[in-house]
Amino acid sequence: MSRSAAMLSRDALKAALRQHQRRSLWLLLLAATLLLLLVYASTASGVTSLTPGQSWRALLAPLLPAAWLTDIGPLQIAVLQQLRLPRTLMAVIAGAGLALAGVAMQGITRNPLVSPYTVGISPAAAFGASLAILSGASALPLSGPWLTVAAAFLSAVICAALVLAFSALRGVSATMLVLGGVGLTYLFGALTASVQFIATEQQLSAIIQWTFGSLNGSTWNEVSIAGLILLAGIPVLYAHAWALNAFAAGGDEVATSLGFHVGRVRAVVTIVAVMITAAIVSFTGVIGFVGLVAPHIARLLIGGDHRRLLPFAALTGALLVLLADMAGRLLFAPVIIPVGIVVAYLGVPLFLHLLLSSRHRGGA
Repeated sequence: MSRSAAMLSRDALKAALRQHQRRSLWLLLLAATLLLLLVYASTASGVTSLTPGQSWRALLAPLLPAAWLTDIGPLQIAVLQQLRLPRTLMAVIAGAGLALAGVAMQGITRNPLVSPYTVGISPAAAFGASLAILSGASALPLSGPWLTVAAAFLSAVICAALVLAFSALRGVSATMLVLGGVGLTYLFGALTASVQFIATEQQLSAIIQWTFGSLNGSTWNEVSIAGLILLAGIPVLYAHAWALNAFAAGGDEVATSLGFHVGRVRAVVTIVAVMITAAIVSFTGVIGFVGLVAPHIARLLIGGDHRRLLPFAALTGALLVLLADMAGRLLFAPVIIPVGIVVAYLGVPLFLHLLLSSRHRGGA
């Protein structure tokens, strides 16, 4: 009797697992489809609107004969190819990268409040960019924007190195990473505030605009650099999915018992998350909310298995940032609201709704 009951229980567990896998696959496909539709809508929408047919032909203009483009002006093609499409792709890259970094850092620390912002990376990038603006390097004719990007990137990497060095002094532990990151968040926040205090009115405006987080002026070069770093980091993070599952399940002890080298895994995952975040934030400015809320939304919908959580969180983050950018561009046109502001307005209600509905389901 007990053997038959055990077999029934095992069969029920297998059936539930298969059902969960099917649901996860459908959610991934749905999110990917929605993202493709939003990419198209974002590219086609703006002050100068194009019909669906015109949008496709404008995108493929270099490959099409001139006779197919008689109803589309050169300006419309240039706006779509050089302004809207890079901006849209940067939104996708930024959302996906920040969400992946958030998932990775929450996994290795077992702390749901950790994100690239709360461990100091984004505030450090803001300080580096502010310093470049204050020094006048950002105003140089050709190299100015790239010097600002380089200063932001270098400052973020230095912050990450300080966090890792601090945690290594006491052993690379989750608690040390979080505490070191929180301390440096306040430090770089104070440094940025000091720079703002002594900046001129024009410099202060530029610093504040940068710290809001914006996709204005995204170029193909920026998209290429950020996209290549993201593509290089994704396989590394996915290769550590089982290790992240072990950390999430029971912390360092469980991960060690399963054969994972805790210190090495934590260092590698942290470095990759930092590089992805620094590459994105140095181009877009501070978009602080995505790395915190997108992993939670994905986890509530698809579960905690990092083999599925990582790709779904990337899709969720991309959708969130792209929706925020479209709302900021279109709702108050011609005024453009920075994406860093809009993403919080969109993300917080969605996150609270999912959190409350999940709690009600758990209670039931």
